[in-house]
Parts: sequence; structure tokens; C-alpha cells
Amino acid sequence: MLSQQMTQPSTAVNGAANRLEVPQRPRPVLMTPIRRCGSHALRLRLNFSEEFYSPYPLHIVEFMPLLPSYGDLSNDFNYFQLVIDVVGLQAATMVKWDGVSLDPVVIFERIKDAPRSIHAITWEMLFLAGQKHQAKVVMDKSLDSVHYAEELISLFDDMLFLNVVRDPRAQISSINRAIIHDFDILLNTLTWVRAHDAGRVLAQKYPDRVLTIRYEDFIQNQAAVLQSVCAFMGITFFDDMLDVSQSHEAQGLAVLSNLWASNSSEPIPANVDKFKKNLSLEEIRLIETLSADHMSYYGYERMTQGSTLITESTIQTAKQQSATVKKTAWEQMKIDDPQDYQLRKFRADYLAMLRHKLSQVAA
Repeated sequence: MLSQQMTQPSTAVNGAANRLEVPQRPRPVLMTPIRRCGSHALRLRLNFSEEFYSPYPLHIVEFMPLLPSYGDLSNDFNYFQLVIDVVGLQAATMVKWDGVSLDPVVIFERIKDAPRSIHAITWEMLFLAGQKHQAKVVMDKSLDSVHYAEELISLFDDMLFLNVVRDPRAQISSINRAIIHDFDILLNTLTWVRAHDAGRVLAQKYPDRVLTIRYEDFIQNQAAVLQSVCAFMGITFFDDMLDVSQSHEAQGLAVLSNLWASNSSEPIPANVDKFKKNLSLEEIRLIETLSADHMSYYGYERMTQGSTLITESTIQTAKQQSATVKKTAWEQMKIDDPQDYQLRKFRADYLAMLRHKLSQVAA
């Protein structure tokens, strides 16, 4: 039985002498609260530091609906299967972790006697990758995991959070064009607000653990913002971080997806207001209606009174329309950007395969 085999003491972990040989794990940092905030721009620049490591994120939020199907995680068989499948998710992700090979057996042995959760697995993967790169800090750019912040704090007493804020009109304008989100401005605005609700609660409850920065401030003064981020994480800032054109990772990302095409070049300050060309006044009014409190809190000036009426019926209609448009967007991506389509579809197919497999086991 697998469960019997996996509960045997591990010579790699157990015993005082062996524990002394395990390198001290890096400090964990989670970037929050929602994607398309300029997060890659920050991650790529910080990755110039040898003290810091942040690979392409797992975005474990997309795995979470499957989690109940694994059953009781105190059962070794169930937990080891979850470890295998989460490691598989990384292998199915469109950007691999350079120079890192993850072994489910090693991961299981390292964490099986600690509190069990999917977050323990994902962060152990990051810790192993960070140790491989000799980093003192590892950051997960799975921003949506802000909704699991309390679970992370319960697991890691040194967890930090980098909260990246962007003008909701500009961010939602960007989100609207991304296959990773809904294809409806109302739904995306609601998602933005929920994420920032969680981010603000987190910052207010744990002020020493959270650093909040605005993407617009980063664009205006990259050095100053990066210096504050480095100081917060306890790593050294140096001027090379400012020249993203020297990043091989940025160059590789730029050709993988249209969503990342701008990551190998400097941000353009004029694009801060680009949303005014991309959004209608009615769309801006809708965003400002829902995000008014956050806009005021973070210092963004509104253009309208924000008086759009939103009902449950409006939301249901938006969901139906979004599903139709998303299907069309996938079909168009297959034509316009086949490599991006194939890589994203592979991950989606992997999750669908797991969903099917788990449903068969449950039946």
C-alpha cells in the first residue's frame, strides 16, 4: 500500500544530524491582489538579484476547485496524490522553472509531518527552487492567492505580502483583453473589487507584513519603488534592476504571448491614461461606481459620479455573454497566436484531465 510505504521515517528529513544538513529555507513573499497590475515588470526586475527568486507563477487558484475531491489529506495516499498532481501542474505551465527539477517523493517527505495543505505543497516547491538558486527570498506571483492569505500566515510565520495597486480603469481595460479573465467589464470590475477588498483588509490587519505600492509610482520612478521593495524584503537593490532589456527571461516571455509583449521594454508613462481611448465613458462610469472607495483610498481621481445601476439580473446576463465571447476568444487565439493557444490549452487540458480522473474515483 502506498500509504504504508509513505509513512516510513525519511532519512532525508528525520534525525537531528540530517536536519542540520537541510539549508535554511528562503523567506516567502506573496504578490497580491490581482493580475494585470504590472506584476511581471516588478518580478523580472527583482529577479536580477541573486538573493531573490520568483519563477513564473503556478496560479494555484485555478486548481482550488479540485481540492475537495482529494478527500482527507491526513491520509498519506491522498496527500501524496495531491503532491504529484500539483507538481504536474508546474510541468503543464507554459513557462518552466529554469534549472529546477521537482520530485514529488522529495517534496512529500519534507512536508508530510507538517500541517498539510495545498499551500504547504506549492510553497515547498518554491522553497526547493529558491534553494537551488541560492536565494534568501522567494516570491510567488500568484496574486489571486490573496484570498488564502490567512492560511499562508498560519503556515509561515515570516510570510510577507507585496500589494501592487493599479488604477482600476487601466487595469480592468487590460484585464478585458486577457484570456485569463472574464470577457465582461462588469464581471472583471467585481473581481477587481473583491481582490482589493481582501488586499486592504490584509494590509490593515498585518501592517508589518504588507507593503503596498502603486504601479503608476513605479512607472514614474522605478528606482525609488524598487528600493522600497528591496528594503521591505531584505535584499539589496542595485542599478542593473532598472535595465529590463538585459533580462533573458523578459525577452523569452515577450515572444510567448501577446499579453507579455511589452515585458522586455521600459513601461511608457503615457500609457497610464491609455484606458481613456480603450473604454467608453459609460464603461468608465461602471468601473468608478464599483471601485469608488478604493480609488479614493489609493489616490485615483474619478472622471464621473459613478452612478451606474447594477442588479443581480445584470450580473447573470454578463456571465452568459462572457462565456460566449470567451469561447470565441479561444478560437481566435488559435488563429492569431497558435503557440500561446497551445501552451495555455495544455494547462487547461491538464486540469480537465485531473477533474475527470477525480470524478471517476469519486464515482
